[in-house]
Amino acid sequence: MKRGELYRVFRPSGDPKKARVFVVVSRNALIETRFSTVICAPVYSRYDGLSTQVAVETEEGLKHDSSIHCDALMSIPKSALTNYVGSLPPAKIEALNQALHVALDLSE
Repeated sequence: MKRGELYRVFRPSGDPKKARVFVVVSRNALIETRFSTVICAPVYSRYDGLSTQVAVETEEGLKHDSSIHCDALMSIPKSALTNYVGSLPPAKIEALNQALHVALDLSE
């Protein structure tokens, strides 16, 4: 498991869908520890063009064009991240970093 990888999670907590794709946003140093959860951002089919959203396409392993929503971060057990979908290319990870920066209101 690495930062920027996408996984389909079945029955995510509080989500009405039976499965949703999430992208891992935790730093790799945390992912490699024995800590049982990682921070993830959900992927929705809706894209509103917000600065906290990152457009993702079928090239990343998705069934249809979607977007990562960085305003809806969740802590997900690593054990739930077993259904690998794909990974983000470097340019998308850079866009993800920028969207997280805006979502978390981090100063430059």
